[in-house]
Amino acid sequence: MDQRYIDLYDEYIHGTMPRRKFVDRLAKMAGGMAAAALILPVLENNLACAKVVDPNDKDLKTSRVEYDAATGKMKAYLARPANQTGDIPGVLVIHENRGLNSHIEDVTRRAAKEGFIALAPDALSPLGGTPEDQDKARSMFSQLDRQKTIDNFVAGVKYLKSVEGCSGKIGCVGFCWGGSMANQLAVNSPDMKAAVAFYGSQAAVEDVPKIKGKLMLHYAENDQRINQGIEAYEKALKEAKVEYVMYMYKGVGHAFHNDTSEARYNEEAAKLAWSRTVEFWNKHLKGK
Repeated sequence: MDQRYIDLYDEYIHGTMPRRKFVDRLAKMAGGMAAAALILPVLENNLACAKVVDPNDKDLKTSRVEYDAATGKMKAYLARPANQTGDIPGVLVIHENRGLNSHIEDVTRRAAKEGFIALAPDALSPLGGTPEDQDKARSMFSQLDRQKTIDNFVAGVKYLKSVEGCSGKIGCVGFCWGGSMANQLAVNSPDMKAAVAFYGSQAAVEDVPKIKGKLMLHYAENDQRINQGIEAYEKALKEAKVEYVMYMYKGVGHAFHNDTSEARYNEEAAKLAWSRTVEFWNKHLKGK
């Protein structure tokens, strides 16, 4: 896949570009509308692929829940081991700017398979919840109040701590837009012990001293938009003596972990980053 197509798609999904303009620009770049029609399905997420862990896996219990937050009731997806013995840690799974879809629900089940109570809040709950139309979901994010959205996730941490069988030790993982929220949770939630951000925009440097937990940061080499904030963030983390670990994955681009996106997914980097995430949680949430 030509990197120019991926860069254009990245500009489209993270901005306010109308879909018609995006398709027109893709067609000019590719040499015609017919070529663009072949490229487009490869760029866009195919949610039918979101089945790494079967939704009916007998080793898991899954449910739709709601919890009280800054803007009212928040919808969420909960997954946990079916035969849990004793208290175990909890993790929040924070979606991309496509909302709580089947891919994020699948990632939530993956976390539960690793021995965590996993909660995936729907950030679009104040607007009625995530619609099936991914492009419509993207456009809805601009309507969210940023601070109230952060507060809604902080409330999710508190809710997860209260879930029966949760040890009270909480971590999180976020992807893209959710990676930014993971950084914000590290700043805004004193209960956040182990936050993991996949290619997410960084917290403001002046807020870094507020971070009390541990951080793991995953970045893609071919992700200029996000990577331009790394240097200042890392400097602030060091100055504030925040414990963190950062990984840069060579030769891959933004959203390399999303296995429903054929053009952007990189299996080797995704599996390595996920194994590191689980190891990080095990160390800081399950360890004494």
